[in-house]
Amino acid sequence: MIDTKWAFQRYESLRAALPSAAFCQDSRTGRDLSDTAPDFDAYILDAFGVLNRGETAIEGAVEQMAALRALGKRLIVLTNAASYTRGEILAKYHRLGFDFDASEVVSSRDVAFANLPTLPPSQVWAAAAAQGDDFSDAPATARIAHLADNPDLLNTAGGILLLSSARWREADTAAVVQALQHHPRPLVVANPDLVAPREEGLSLEPGLIAHDIIAQTGLRAEFYGKPYGNAFEVALNRLVCIPRHRIAMVGDTLHTDVLGGAAAGIGTILITDHGLFRGHDVAPFIRSSGIRPDWVVATT
Repeated sequence: MIDTKWAFQRYESLRAALPSAAFCQDSRTGRDLSDTAPDFDAYILDAFGVLNRGETAIEGAVEQMAALRALGKRLIVLTNAASYTRGEILAKYHRLGFDFDASEVVSSRDVAFANLPTLPPSQVWAAAAAQGDDFSDAPATARIAHLADNPDLLNTAGGILLLSSARWREADTAAVVQALQHHPRPLVVANPDLVAPREEGLSLEPGLIAHDIIAQTGLRAEFYGKPYGNAFEVALNRLVCIPRHRIAMVGDTLHTDVLGGAAAGIGTILITDHGLFRGHDVAPFIRSSGIRPDWVVATT
């Protein structure tokens, strides 16, 4: 069963592959982000489980963002949602009532595309991507094609790019493993999440697929997004005038948001009621993992 305990244990099994960090001795607790406002001048916000759950805004999140802005707080969204272009992400947030602008959004897709290795001119990236993705925001030098539309790309592509798991099936993992064992090539993962909270429950994400491929092939992959430092550096570069101890990463997971934020040297806030730990007492998970956020609050 794909549930919170399963996802937590899977993250823990991969701990050696994740960044290392130091954590506080005790977490402070609060009702929502307003309780943390005296401690921080800027917030780096996860999206799923903090701002929205699937296609639904979390109750009170829009109003909380406005309240934080009124206090002079800086806001940056740092999302592992690699299925969308930045324009599509902004359109989604605006549809949900948020007022973020392009300078306030960093996606793992942006970071992956900025670091995409250059392939020989005749070769393309075989991408696991959402239907309709036109890759219009990809580098001009990168040729990308949908793997789901042309499975023969596994034999000819210069690399494998994981953006979305929306059209992925278990048989696809086996096919990629076989292709990479026969002909090793770069594997780039633009969404390191194992699961994501949606209205109907937890969805399986590209990070889970990637780790299955790595385990079966022994090959390396390049991950872009939380909890890795490449994504945090992009976000922090937009907050260069603010000391790191006055910046907080706000998220719903321990192994991506809290671990990544702590590894980047910033404060951490865990939201418990809308994401991975919804309906659970988070304390046993914190004790078991040793990943301790500076703040634990119920809602955004």
